[in-house]
Amino acid sequence: MAYEMLVLDIDGTLTNSKKEISQTTKEAIKAIQARGHHVVLASGRPTPGILPIAKELKLEEFGGYILSFNGAKVINCQTGDVIFQNTLPPEMLSQVYEAAVEEKVGIVTYDDTSIITASEIDEYMEKESKINHMPIKKVEDFISYVDYPINKCLITGEPVYLAEVEKRMKARFGDKLSIYRSEPFFLEIMPLHIDKAHSLEKLLDTLHMSREQMISCGDGYNDLTMIQYAGKGVAMANAQKEIREAADYITLSNDEDGVAHVIDKFMLP
Repeated sequence: MAYEMLVLDIDGTLTNSKKEISQTTKEAIKAIQARGHHVVLASGRPTPGILPIAKELKLEEFGGYILSFNGAKVINCQTGDVIFQNTLPPEMLSQVYEAAVEEKVGIVTYDDTSIITASEIDEYMEKESKINHMPIKKVEDFISYVDYPINKCLITGEPVYLAEVEKRMKARFGDKLSIYRSEPFFLEIMPLHIDKAHSLEKLLDTLHMSREQMISCGDGYNDLTMIQYAGKGVAMANAQKEIREAADYITLSNDEDGVAHVIDKFMLP
């Protein structure tokens, strides 16, 4: 079966170490879109942090899709329509926030323009700010300020300690929330059952396509489900060990145009 959809994680996959998309990769992506293939940007980033990349790749022109917040929101770039969305249960926000305070780790969420926190701003929040080109807004009262539906919270902390926090958070909230790390220093707090594979299934159903028609490329822990789910699951050479072991194919690194290599090998004649 021909591959008709290419799903791309952004950081460590689509972008190189400078957080840029190389010209070679950009041209390869535009080439498959011109042939009618669907391109999906699937990232833990908030939607505003993905939109500039979607514009750079002309997803609006060709009818591509954004899967943001690790799959908690899926939008059609051409129409702006929300295809699928799930939000954190409001009653869980205060419990997760209190747990983060107890654990002495940072916690953030997002509005349409900013990263919201009441925690002390740490280097990992600053990294999130830089990645998404979104300012950090420090608020006095996190729970009172966040009185609107949110797709996720992000807990930040030193990687070795955060691995222990992850275990405790899963023991405490694992039956109500999806909890996993996207980076060693980022712990994602998501609505239950939300991950990239779950949301890609919703998108495929909308498009009347099957997973056998999809290639997914990624490098991080939060890419595991979509790599396992896709007809062709691809890990970057720079991917985490568990991701490489789960993949059907290992491409070149994100600094060696690994995505363009996948396109040339599997999607272009």
